[in-house]
Amino acid sequence: MNIRSLLLAMLLTVSVFFEAYGNSIDGVRVWPAPENTRIVFDLSEQPDYKYFSLQNPQRLVIDFNNSKNHVSLNNILKKDKRIKLIRTSKSRIKGTTRLVLELANNYSLAVFPLAPAGQYGNRLVIDLFDEEKISQGDHTPKNDHRDILIAIDAGHGGEDPGSIGGKGSYEKRVTLAIAKKLATYINNEKGMKAVMVRDGDYYVSISRRSEIARKNQVDFLVSIHADAFETSQPSGASVWIVSHKRVESEMAKWLRNRSNNSELLGGGGGVIKNTRDDNLAKTLADMNKEHSQGVSISMANSVLKQLKKITKMHKKVPQHGNFGVLKSSDIPSILVETGFISNHREEQNLNSSAHQRKLAKGIFKGIKDHFMIQPPMGSYYASIETQQHKITRGESLSVLAQRYSVSVQELKMANSLTSNTVRIGQTLTIPRAD
Repeated sequence: MNIRSLLLAMLLTVSVFFEAYGNSIDGVRVWPAPENTRIVFDLSEQPDYKYFSLQNPQRLVIDFNNSKNHVSLNNILKKDKRIKLIRTSKSRIKGTTRLVLELANNYSLAVFPLAPAGQYGNRLVIDLFDEEKISQGDHTPKNDHRDILIAIDAGHGGEDPGSIGGKGSYEKRVTLAIAKKLATYINNEKGMKAVMVRDGDYYVSISRRSEIARKNQVDFLVSIHADAFETSQPSGASVWIVSHKRVESEMAKWLRNRSNNSELLGGGGGVIKNTRDDNLAKTLADMNKEHSQGVSISMANSVLKQLKKITKMHKKVPQHGNFGVLKSSDIPSILVETGFISNHREEQNLNSSAHQRKLAKGIFKGIKDHFMIQPPMGSYYASIETQQHKITRGESLSVLAQRYSVSVQELKMANSLTSNTVRIGQTLTIPRAD
């Protein structure tokens, strides 16, 4: 064989090698969550794959065509209860890398590719979902003096880091830290209870966030985020509610599928599902939408009023936006942008535990102020008896507090007062002393 033929043979060998392994698995990440586990495979190119399941024992097999695995599969599991082991196996197809997930049980699957975005390249995502138990639903009326349930949604999480600050801060970590502090304030308040949409670093889809809130029959949802911009100049917090257009769109979609969505709208859901009167269904849905929007607007103003006392505001009035997490017309909700993580000073503040605590306390005070005035029916707050008192000459908040055995702060909160000043003839609401 002459040199020319030898070189040609070598080139063909190299080209066949690269053709067979045109893609590579460069990373494997596992994100356990209470209801599901997400496995992410990082690839150098768009994945060409197929998968199938095997039983006795339960296994999920993924074949990556024209791919080479560059990742050690040892010690990548984070004490995940759904996956026992990830290992390689031989495939009969040349150039195919076969990975096997040994599973602890039978799970619902979602397998899909993701295109490059931000810091991530091509990915193949596998979601393992616990199979939901069939439930007839809990139609038991909420007891009198019940807790007000507040869903706290820490934005992003897991595979979704959210915005990233100039110093490498992840929005998902900031939002979770603030959310946990807010939950502490709420759970320490008599008559309130927090429901965490996520309490760890894992991904929860937008639709699932609403489902979690609805499943727990919450009275309100607050979503915590950190803003970002392409430059570092913008700063300040803001409070958002869903746009009217988005609510109308979601409500119309719900009405079209109302036979499959009777869990919405609380007690009205069953009526809407069973009625053949489209006008009645729309009227009930409209009433619920108007109530939800009214609560959202009132809450947004109450929270903004507290936040502006402790931090700079980017927007001085509540804003309207097309946020997916706020789309459910049956759940009153707001989204709080706690500051710009893209601003150097605010990034530092957002990572400060003390500042996070101030933000959480401000949000909590705003929520409490609203429910002191507009408590949900049957709640402990609604059971607190009040009476009216008209201010006469010589009276002050401290005098009234002593007379009615309440604190000055409780008087201020019940009447949305920002100072201790009262005027003759002013009528105040006196909350019941515990």
